[in-house]
Amino acid sequence: MLILRSSPPSPFGRKAKIAAAVLGLSDRITVELTDTKDPHDSIRKQNPLGKIPALVLEDGKVLFDSSVIVDYLDHLAGGGKVIPAGATRHDALRLQALADGIMDAALLQVYETRFRPEDKRHTEWLAYQADKVTRGLASLEADLPDTVSPDRTPNVGEIAVACMLGYLDLRFAGDWRAGHPGLVGWLKTFEAAVPAYEATRPPV
Repeated sequence: MLILRSSPPSPFGRKAKIAAAVLGLSDRITVELTDTKDPHDSIRKQNPLGKIPALVLEDGKVLFDSSVIVDYLDHLAGGGKVIPAGATRHDALRLQALADGIMDAALLQVYETRFRPEDKRHTEWLAYQADKVTRGLASLEADLPDTVSPDRTPNVGEIAVACMLGYLDLRFAGDWRAGHPGLVGWLKTFEAAVPAYEATRPPV
C-alpha cells in the first residue's frame, strides 16, 4: 500500500486525494494523519521539509509536493489522465500553478495570524499575500476553467482550483464568493461531477 501523509484541512493533501479518487487509486492508498507542528511526527524524517502531503511508496521512497505526487499517481494510472498529454498539458499545469500559488498565499496569511501574537503581525506582509489571492481570483473569474462533467476526468488544474476555493471557504468564511459568481457556479458544477470533492471536505 501507498501511504499518503496528510491532514484533512490541507488543500494540497486534498488535491492528492481527489486525484487518487478520480484515477481509481484510492483503494491502493492509506491516508495517515500528520501533525506538522509535532517535532516527534515522522513526517520530518520522511520529508526533510516537514511538509504535507508526502507519499510513501511501497519501496520506502517518499515523494513530496502535491504536484509531484499527482504526477506520480497519473503515471501509476497509465498516464495522460489528470495530467493531459499533448497540446492541453501545459494549460492544465499552468492552471495548477495559479491555483497552488493562491493556496500558498492564503496559507501564509493563516500562518501569520496563527503563529504570531497580534502585536507582532506584519500587516504589509498580510496585505501582500491577500493581494495575490485577489489578483489570482480575478484572473480565474475572467477566464474560467473548463466545466467539469461526470463523463470527463478533471485535469490537475481543475482539481487544484476546486481545492483552492474549498480552502478559502474553510479559512476565510467563503468571502471570495460575493465577487466571483462565475467561480461559484463553476465550483458547484465541479462538486456535482466529482463525488470525491464532497468525500474529502474537511470538517469545519
